[in-house]
Amino acid sequence: MNPKSKRVKAAAALAAIIGAMAVLAGGRVLLGNLPDYYLIDWLPVYNFTLGALSLFVTAVLIWRQHRYAWPAAVTTFIMHTAVMLILLIAYGDVVAIDSLVAMTVRMVTWLIILVLLSPLGQKRDARSNFA
Repeated sequence: MNPKSKRVKAAAALAAIIGAMAVLAGGRVLLGNLPDYYLIDWLPVYNFTLGALSLFVTAVLIWRQHRYAWPAAVTTFIMHTAVMLILLIAYGDVVAIDSLVAMTVRMVTWLIILVLLSPLGQKRDARSNFA
């Protein structure tokens, strides 16, 4: 397996894992297992929906090295970043620390995925093949 393929497969695996975690966390709340802190009512729906899209769409696009894999990964990162900003700005006084931690984990994971998929990483792999 060439280095690019390894990076792409690792990125797809991370996308699937972080997506599955969001589906489980959001799904649990949507099914009535409420946490013992204030819950922003739209956040579990967002978590479940974007988790499902990450798991069943974006991870598959990345795995198949589809031309829409990069735009889907960038869009996912931007959406998580935008929601984090909304949580901090509009809900800063009531948002649970658990929600902020979960969103931070998602943002960092998607940033890692973007680095794995980035053209810069591909150039580095090409140089290492000639060394």
